[in-house]
Amino acid sequence: MIRAMYDDKTWESLAGSLRDALAVMGMAADEKLARRVIAYLRLLERWNGVYNLTAIKDPGEMVRNHALDCMAIEPYVRGPRVLDVGTGAGLPGILLAMMHPEWEVVMLDSNRKKLIFVNQAIAELGLRNARTEHARVEAYRPAQGFDTVVARAFSAAERILSLVEHLVGEGGRVVMMKGRLSDEELAALPEAGRGIEVVPLSVPGLDAKRHLLISAFDRAE
Repeated sequence: MIRAMYDDKTWESLAGSLRDALAVMGMAADEKLARRVIAYLRLLERWNGVYNLTAIKDPGEMVRNHALDCMAIEPYVRGPRVLDVGTGAGLPGILLAMMHPEWEVVMLDSNRKKLIFVNQAIAELGLRNARTEHARVEAYRPAQGFDTVVARAFSAAERILSLVEHLVGEGGRVVMMKGRLSDEELAALPEAGRGIEVVPLSVPGLDAKRHLLISAFDRAE
């Protein structure tokens, strides 16, 4: 049996903190959504001891570094078909699926062990709009492209674009989650051959820099 390290009281107090932080970010979160997010983080904390899913173990840090960090990108993601490349423990795919039950969210990873956890989370949370795919990104060939392809801490921007271009549908976009942007990565962006929008993000409780790199695709060009 996989046991939790933290009690119910600890996690329940964080549901209110999560709602408050989302309000600061200008994002509404009802009681049901907040509780589902906390339920996911509790599941992640329990499984982490066996599956080594994340280096972050403190519940408060999980809320800030995982939940809020991922939910902050929601205004920049376009549905209804969303692909989370290199999802790991289901971040940000699980959070996006919770926030938009009308979307279809596919989470792709080559690590089967991590996808076992993600599938368990999908089942326990009742996310009928989410599923996983076990494959390397360059080998994944769906019948239909996606409206948004999201990549969190996956690779350098120019490499991400080259790997996922075949997965983006007409008028779709690639949203790359980044921390501090290096001069080298910024200098390499024009070589990717597409315009890149750089969006700074502010996540309550996080001092670390957060950015999105957004590349829009227009197949009509």
